[in-house]
Amino acid sequence: MKSITFNTLQDKLLHYFDLVSQSDETVIIPRNNDENAVVMMSLEEYNSLKETAYLLSTEANRKHLEESIIQMEKGETVPYTDFDEQEPVVAH
Repeated sequence: MKSITFNTLQDKLLHYFDLVSQSDETVIIPRNNDENAVVMMSLEEYNSLKETAYLLSTEANRKHLEESIIQMEKGETVPYTDFDEQEPVVAH
C-alpha cells in the first residue's frame, strides 16, 4: 500500500493507474486528514472486496463458510465434477 500526495498523483496519474491495474497495489491519497483519504485500487481488487463483504454479510453465510473451512482443513472434501465438461452418458 502506497501513500502519495494529490500533487504526486496529478503529476504521475497514468503511472499510478498502471500500478494499481497491473498489481494488487493500492494507493492512498490523503486529503485534509487520514479519515478523508481516498483509496485507488484495481476494479478486480474492488470487486473481490465487495464479494467478500457480501459473503460475510449474514450470520448464516459466515457460519457456512467457517464450517466449510474447518471441513477443508480436516481433509473432509468431496471431489468436484464439472458436469458441463463431462462426456454424456448414453443409456442402452
